[in-house]
Amino acid sequence: MNKLWEKNFEVNKEIERFTVGHDREMDLYLAKYDVLGSMAHITMLESIGLIEKTELQQLLAELRNIIQTCERGEFVIEEGVEDVHSQVELMLTRKLGDMGKKIHSGRSRNDQVLVDLKLFTRHELQQVTELVKALFDELIEKSNYYRDILMPGYTHLQIAMPSSFGLWFGAYAESLTDDLLFLQAAYRMTNRNPLGSAAGYGSSFPLNRQMTTDLLGFDSMDYNVVYAQMGRGKMERNVAFALATVAGTLAKMAFDACLFNSQNFSFIKLPKECTTGSSIMPHKKNPDVFELIRAKSNKIQSLPQQVMLIMNNLPCGYFRDLQIIKEVFLPAFDELKDCLQMTAYIINRMEVNEHILDNPMYDPMFSVEEVNRLAASGIPFRDAYRQVGMEIETGTFKADKHVHHTHEGSIGNLCNDRIQALMEQTLAGFGFGRVEEAERRLKGE
Repeated sequence: MNKLWEKNFEVNKEIERFTVGHDREMDLYLAKYDVLGSMAHITMLESIGLIEKTELQQLLAELRNIIQTCERGEFVIEEGVEDVHSQVELMLTRKLGDMGKKIHSGRSRNDQVLVDLKLFTRHELQQVTELVKALFDELIEKSNYYRDILMPGYTHLQIAMPSSFGLWFGAYAESLTDDLLFLQAAYRMTNRNPLGSAAGYGSSFPLNRQMTTDLLGFDSMDYNVVYAQMGRGKMERNVAFALATVAGTLAKMAFDACLFNSQNFSFIKLPKECTTGSSIMPHKKNPDVFELIRAKSNKIQSLPQQVMLIMNNLPCGYFRDLQIIKEVFLPAFDELKDCLQMTAYIINRMEVNEHILDNPMYDPMFSVEEVNRLAASGIPFRDAYRQVGMEIETGTFKADKHVHHTHEGSIGNLCNDRIQALMEQTLAGFGFGRVEEAERRLKGE
């Protein structure tokens, strides 16, 4: 089958295999969004007289059929067809004849794949955001429920000062609020329209780029056509950093949970279905799910570097190197979404040991509380410090386990309501509703 760009010679099959690589497989992620972009593009083409109104209606109807095929998971790129763009055009020409060939006027595969990637990425970022919020809700609920249950706090893996499960769960909830700021920034940079930049230098057709921007629900366009093409790779890198910061929170939480689940700590108990046994040791309940979350999250944290190393030393303009970014970028969303769902599942079912501090080995961590009490009574802090230190050395220290912390963000004043307000404030800044409405209108729903 001829390629869209093919002239009067046949491409060497091995060269073709090498250059196409995994592109056909990766393009399945983009199929629905390629069709959406085409729907907006041809609607604009009709407005400037390059497509007849009757043609537009027929093309839109058939493109809506193709979208339904995508949503049913039935879209395939046929053998011998180079990419998703070629497949969609082939499906149109089979049904509508030469009319199907008109959809490419005024654009290049360069800006076509750019808009596909942006539409795909903003959709995936919305799903990641919703899963971050779901995990956040589980953490806040657990933090409030266990707000008064104390646990050891550590520095250098040495018992340090009293902490609480309210603080531990709440800390990861607040971490996610900061991660969401990265996601919002990535979303806003993504949600700009490159369509109309063609191969990176615009078009002699009188394209109405504002129209396609509005039809697709973008916040604005990438105005400069050269910069629109320079955004290939840059967008993926910026989004990768946002995914990586979420993954960093998950990896740290997974490490804590694996440690606290071990018999040497026994602070928490993971749900049985999230552990596995040993082929030789009948007592084992290994925290496999959290271990895999940790590994997958650490892998995702390498994503920005992978993207940068592919695109960093390229001058402006399109280069085939950029194709390889899709192979590491597109699947990363599914991996992170999986990790978020699994973590929320475990947090929801996690059991907490409410009697950790019954063990006298943790008594020394109340030493700072005693030093502060003495200092509050008028004894100079350094004298109080030495007095308590001597009691610990001589074995005469008696721990008072009643902790009275009242300042913002402490054991007795978690500020979870303020953390929730931060989360809601950031969520409100995405503007998902406008994008969803624009896509519904394009699809005729």
